Formats: sequence, C-alpha cells, structure tokens
Amino acid sequence: MPYAKYKFNPGINREGTDYSNEGGWYNSNLVRFRKGRPEKIGGWTKQSSNYYLGTSRALHGWVDLSGSRYLGLGTTYKYYAELGGTFNDITPIRATTSAGDVTFSASNGDATVTITDASHGAVKNDFVTFSGAASLGGNVIAAVLNQEYQIATVVDTNSYTIEAKDTDGDTVTANSSDSGNGGGSTVGAYQINVGLDDYVSGTGWGGGLWGASGWGESTALSDTNQLRLWSHDNFGEDLVMNPRAGGIYYWDESAGTSTRAVALTALTGANLAPTKALQVLVSQKDRHVICLGADPLSGGSRTGDIDPMFICWSDQESAAEWEPKPTNTAGSFRLSSGSDIIGGLSSREEILIWTNSSMYSMQFIGPPYTFGTNLINQGVGLIGPKAAVNTPRGVFWMDHKGFYTYDGSIAPVPCSVHYYVFSDLNESQAFKCFGFVNKQFNEVGWFYPSGSSTEIDRYVVYNYEEQVWTIGQLARYAWIDEGVVDYPRATGDVSSTQYLYRHETGNDADGSPMDNVFIESSDFDLDDGELISFVKNVIPDVKFTGDGGTAQTINFILKSRNYPGDTLTTNTTQNVTGTTQKLNTRLRARQAALRVESDDDNTEFYRMGVGWRLGDTRLDIKPDGRR
Repeated sequence: MPYAKYKFNPGINREGTDYSNEGGWYNSNLVRFRKGRPEKIGGWTKQSSNYYLGTSRALHGWVDLSGSRYLGLGTTYKYYAELGGTFNDITPIRATTSAGDVTFSASNGDATVTITDASHGAVKNDFVTFSGAASLGGNVIAAVLNQEYQIATVVDTNSYTIEAKDTDGDTVTANSSDSGNGGGSTVGAYQINVGLDDYVSGTGWGGGLWGASGWGESTALSDTNQLRLWSHDNFGEDLVMNPRAGGIYYWDESAGTSTRAVALTALTGANLAPTKALQVLVSQKDRHVICLGADPLSGGSRTGDIDPMFICWSDQESAAEWEPKPTNTAGSFRLSSGSDIIGGLSSREEILIWTNSSMYSMQFIGPPYTFGTNLINQGVGLIGPKAAVNTPRGVFWMDHKGFYTYDGSIAPVPCSVHYYVFSDLNESQAFKCFGFVNKQFNEVGWFYPSGSSTEIDRYVVYNYEEQVWTIGQLARYAWIDEGVVDYPRATGDVSSTQYLYRHETGNDADGSPMDNVFIESSDFDLDDGELISFVKNVIPDVKFTGDGGTAQTINFILKSRNYPGDTLTTNTTQNVTGTTQKLNTRLRARQAALRVESDDDNTEFYRMGVGWRLGDTRLDIKPDGRR
C-alpha cells in the first residue's frame, strides 16, 4: 500500500470516544487552529519586572486626552492605574484617624507591633499608612513607623498587629528601649478593606465581617468576605470603579497618579449617589454612570443595603448627580426575572444584563424614561460576572451549562468539548470564570477552575470564524485584547508573585521554553480494525515558524492499542527538524494515534524560539494480517 495522507479534521472533539472520533483531534495544550491547521500559540513575556499586590481579576484600558495609555488593574488587595509598566496605587482611603487616636506597643526581641485604635474597622491583610509617629525609643524609630503596612492579624475591634520593617522592607526587631507609644500626633490612613481570593457561598448583601455571627447563623455577604471582583469603566479620561458589593469610587486622572480614588459620594456636588453596587459601568454613547445591584433611595437618602436586582444611573454627563428630577435624566428601575444581577456588558447600541436566570437588554431611549429594558431570555444566566465578552461576531458568554452568543438574538454555540469542560468544572469557584477575546486569531475563550482546583488552571477557546474548539492548561486571571494596548495583556503569577504579561509575542514562556505543548489525534485503523495495521514509515509535514532558526525541533509520537478499552502505549518518539525526510516507525497494532509535541523544556530537547505549524502527515501503513 502506498503512503496515505492523514489530514485530521480541525478542532478538538471530546464528545465521543477516542475511537468514534476517528479522523479528528482529541486532545491539545497551547495549540490553536488557523485555516484548519494546528499550530503552537504565541508566547508571552512580562510587561515589566514590576509586580503588584494581590490577585488581579479585572483589567480595563483607556487613553487620556494627552494620549497616555492606562490600564486599570483591580486586585484582591488594591487598585492600580498602570502606566508605562509602573503600577500606581490609587486605592481609595476609607478612613483617616485624628492625631493621637493610634498608639503602638512593642515587646523586646519581637518584630510584632500591636496597634491600638478604637473601632478601627480593619480586616486581616488591610493596608494602613501611619504618619506623624515618633520613635518608640530604640530600634522602632519614627522612619520605621511612618510608612505603609499590611495588617498581619486582627486582635479585636480595637487592636491589630503589624510586623515592623525598615524602609528597605527588612524586619526590625524591637529592643528593651522600645517602650513609647509613638507620641500624640500619629495619624492612620486606612485603605478600603481587602477582599478574598476565593468565592464564599452565603445569603444576603448587607454589611458585616466574615465570622462575625454565631455558629449556625447566616452571615450577610459583603465586599470584605467575598471573592474580590472589580468592575470599572472610564468616564472620559477619568475612571469609575467598584469592588463587587462594595463602594463606588472615582479617580480624576488630571490630578496625577500620586492621587487616590475617592468615594463617589465625596465628589464635588455629589447628590444621592449610591454607596454600594454589584457592578459599575458607563453608557458611552449617552454618558451616564450606571450601577447594577445598587442601594435604592428611601426617605430621601440611600439605604446602604444592596438590592441585587436594582439598577440606577446618574444624570447625563455627570458622575455626581443621582437624584431623579424633571430637569435631569437620572433614574432607576428594578428587574423582575431572577434573584440577583450577575453581570452586565456594554455592547453595540445596548447594555446586556444577566441575572442568575435571565438576560435583559437595556437601551437609551431618551427623556422622560432615559433607559428602557427588554427581557431577552429566561433560563440562560451567566456563570460569573466576567464571563461575557464582546467580539467582532457579537457577544459570547458562558453559563453553568453551555456557551451562547447574541447578535440581536440568542443562540447556543455548538461545542465539541462541552462534556470535557462542564463535567470537570469546579462549580464552587465558578465566579472566577472569565471570558476573553483574541481578535487577531478570531478567538473567544474562557479561563476556568477545573475539578478540585480552587484557582483557574484551564482554558477553552472557540474560533468563531472556523467554528472549532481547542482546550489547554494555563493560569490567567484577567485579560484585555489588543487595542488600547499593542498586544493582549493578561495577569498571572510566578511563585505567588503577581505580574502583568504581554501575550502573542515570540514563541517562549517569559524567557523559558514553553512546556507541554502538544496535539494528539483520536485513534485510527484499517478496515474498521478488522486488520492489524503495520505503520512502517511516517513522512512529517511541518513548517517551523519560530525565531529559533535551525535549532527548532518537535517530536512525532505514535501510540497504539488493540482495543478501545486498552491503555495507549507509546511505541515510537522521534525528533523532527526542518530537514527531516521520514521517520522509521515499524508499529503493529489494531489502532494507532499520532501525537505531535514540542515539550520545549525537555532536558533532551531544551529549545528556545520554537514555533510550528502542521501540514498533512503521510503514513506508510498497510495490513499485517488478522488477529
């Protein structure tokens, strides 16, 4: 039998079995399909060596009037305005003490300093900056005290501890001379409470700290005891931001990156601005600030308690005026289908809003009602606040049971990896799922936590032009496509240090060879497995696209088994370079599978700059008798 061309169907298909998907691809990692051909994805590098504190699950890009390109970056601990690789801390201050309200105490031989501040309102890991403190008398001098600290432990409502450090970040141990209290001029500036890195199920949207109630009592969820998810949008060149279930804040870009955001209620001329929300966004066409799941008005003031189905918006061209009047366009209404708003997304000519069970379209209709809503669908919700994304082919989103698209009407997206994703999704942390778009390659996708993983560890990608799916493993927590930025940006970590990455650049993983890149076919056979196959030779068809020159190499691996229930056995692993003509395999089996991998950090083939694209593999395969 002459050489036969094996051109596998594009896309990963996990809906059947290895054998039933004959002629297709069954598994992959860090591989995409382009024009029907599998290829290794682009690499990534750190935006800069600078890092930020906390896990960032939100990115927003915008350009100011001078052309400066900002990235708003909200984390578990803080909020930053990134500019030119520098993370500028603009986290709002929630409280500032009067001089002398804060006192310190230290023990000889210990770096732990106890701070006393009545009703401080802090939680563990909060940040506080001290000023005006005097030396305690020994090693804990004024310069040690007068800086920013992260709270180590909360002792009670009136005291907490920090670990003393010098201005270089090195630990400072108190000695016997450290007996003062910092004098009577100390001021403490507390940043807004931090959030959690994990989703916590519970009931209610009121105030209260996690663990504040007794055993068996329900504890109301708030921004401090819940997964920290920021929403943000630019209001012109300024920024509005909101930690889910927390306050709404405003950052004036013209004041500079050394200034912090302030509460919306603190803006000049602020009138009945909401104090809490689940999400904030800006209607760009008509310039209204919109709060989803806000605290409503009652008796001429805000209640301070979130109504998770209530929506309100400011007067046009104003972030300060929120009182509905005959002379302005501020207003509000309440949705009826569902129990709480999960998320919203500004799309073309409308704002899409998802509750836990429905989808609404909110459109600007002008005075006197300003906005109107239409119930688009009942029965399809949103798996997490960040799980919907705009693409050139409409809006795509993920709910708890499938993927959907909307371009004026809703349609499910047929998915060849549906069972693979949803049968191994950690539903307890589903709020972490987020959508992303990579327009350069016509891709929309979702990062999600799998199995028992409490953190994101996998992704699934859909090519909306070629209608094929791929899967893989990569930990990213937020993403923004090219546009305001020159390459896609994503947040991730290395040994718990958090960085901003530039994606689709080069072929490597931040200066190291990319690990475990592969694509593997489903099983194939001869005459429906009636005959034992003898694969004598393989002629690979590979185009190397990386910047590693002639050193680029990948592996072709043939695996085999005689029956679908058998475990695949690796028979041959052979190295392929740009000059390889054919591979001698001599494999005998009823079924076989082809795996192509560039495990670039393998000790035998440690290669940088490897990029590849597969063509049509040819096999010298013939019958070798019956069994």
